[in-house]
Order: sequence, then C-alpha cells, then structure tokens
Amino acid sequence: MLGITLIFGFVGYVALGLDPLEAAYQTVITGTTVGYREIGEVDTAYQLFTIVFIFFGVGSALYTLTVLFETIVDGRLEALFGRRRMEREINQLDGHLVLCGAGRVGKVLAAHIAERQQSMVVIDTDPDSLSVIEELGAHVVLGDARDDAILRASGIERAATLVAALTSDADNVYVSLAARALNPELFLVARAHSEGAEPKLRQAGADRVVNPQSIGGHRMATFALQPNVAEFLDVVMHDDEVEWRLEEVEVLPGSELLGLTLAEADLRRRCGVLVLAMRHPGSKLETNPDPGTLLGDGTVLISMGLRPELAELERLAGRP
Repeated sequence: MLGITLIFGFVGYVALGLDPLEAAYQTVITGTTVGYREIGEVDTAYQLFTIVFIFFGVGSALYTLTVLFETIVDGRLEALFGRRRMEREINQLDGHLVLCGAGRVGKVLAAHIAERQQSMVVIDTDPDSLSVIEELGAHVVLGDARDDAILRASGIERAATLVAALTSDADNVYVSLAARALNPELFLVARAHSEGAEPKLRQAGADRVVNPQSIGGHRMATFALQPNVAEFLDVVMHDDEVEWRLEEVEVLPGSELLGLTLAEADLRRRCGVLVLAMRHPGSKLETNPDPGTLLGDGTVLISMGLRPELAELERLAGRP
C-alpha cells in the first residue's frame, strides 16, 4: 500500500511539472509529513493534489511504520525469516518422512525418528507442539494436514513415507486419501483409534495400520507371560546404550550381493550379522529364510548385529 501511494505521488508531481528527482523528493517529504518546503510552482492543481496525497500518504506511512515496529518488538520478523528458511529447506528434501499430527503419539514418533537422523517434516495446527518438535531438529509446517496445500508444503510429492497420526479416525482416513492421490508411490502408515477404522484406512490407501491400544495390550501381555522375550525386543529395538540393533537393509542395484544365495553371501562370516527374515518385492515376509534363497534387487534383509556389522552389511547391499 505504501509503495503504491509513493508511486502515485511521484507520478502526480512529475505530471505537475517537476523533474524526477524533485518529484521523488517532494513525494517523500510530503508522505512522511516532514514537509520542508514546496518545490516548483504552487498553483491550484498543485495544492489540491498535495492535499489528496497527504491523506493517503500519511496514513500509509504511519500504518507501515506501526506494523513494522510491532513486528520487530514481538519477534515476528525473526519468525517470518525462520519460516521462509524452513520452507526453502523443505523444498530441498527428497525421500523424507512426513508426520501428520504432533500429539502424544506424534511426539513419541518424532523423537524416535529424530534419533535415527531421518529427514522429517511434521504437520500440526498447534504451534506449541511444533516448537517442541522443532527442537528435535525436524522441519515443521503449521496447518491442517487435511489441506492439499499444506501437504504440498511438506514436500509430499517427493516424500518416501507418510505417517497419519491425527487424533481422529476420520481425519486419518481423509489424510490417507489425499496423500495417496498426491503421491501414489508413498508408503503410508496410519493410526487407528478403533478396530472398525482399520479396513477403512486400508481402503483409503494405508499400507500399514497401527492401533496403539491394541499394540499396548499385546506388549503388556508379553511382559506378563514372556518377560525375557519382551525385554530382549525392547533392548534390541529401543535401547541406544546397547550396541546390538535390529535393522532392515535393502539390496540395491549394483550391490555385490545380487544373484547370490543367502548361503553364498555368507553374511554371518563376512559381516557378523544374523539374518532373521527377508522379503522380496511384492511377496510376504519370510522368517528364518532358506539358505538357498536368492538375493535380488529390492530384497529386504531383517538383520541383527552390532552397529559396525550392520554398517558393513549396508555397504555390501549397495548403500553409499
């Protein structure tokens, strides 16, 4: 508004006979109410134009200065630049994870994903929740995940995975439908609050549906009936102080493992890892796989071992 007003004043004074520099000078001193003196011949047209310009110019200048002052004092200027920087960083992401929902479940998910140093964008409508997530090093987008524009702002077209962890089954169904439409190749994990929502979420495009209440019940039963098994799984999956890890490693194009059988690869001797299960593209998970099973492009190995051993397996599998 201020820019348009200044252009209006500049053009008007040029039309009244001032040269460009004089017109610019007269526009600035009039619009800012400094007003040292009039330049040029002050006739009736000049006076009428200046009166009109003062009303518009002074109002625009005062409003702009007020907003600028409030923005600086409230710290919104820093937040604006931070948001622009965040948008640029998100636009550079590729193959990242998009998490919809920063509630209780979402915060736990975000913390676990951040520990694995996976690129992540979190969407939520609560700025306080997002500020907590941002401290973990994640990128955040403030808005409604059901909005296609917000999903696009998270880089959904370039994302590899989306987790729908909103507080409503209906919202998770809607997000699943929208995300699948924007990125058909997306691997989609959805949270279900009730057993009845699971088939709906799968129909909406979810590859995996997780019911936290059901999983919590199963884990409590395991602790009650098989406490050592439950403790072992907790240690391997979640205890960062223990070197033993359980990881999935995909055999990529160019890997030296391609075309070998599990026995020929001899990963136990070469890497020290133990292959517990494997999955070929489009097939079911095969536990305790046969040693004669061929390793192909896209084969996923569920392996257990020390961190250096798993890193060596990833190198053999072709991961740079």
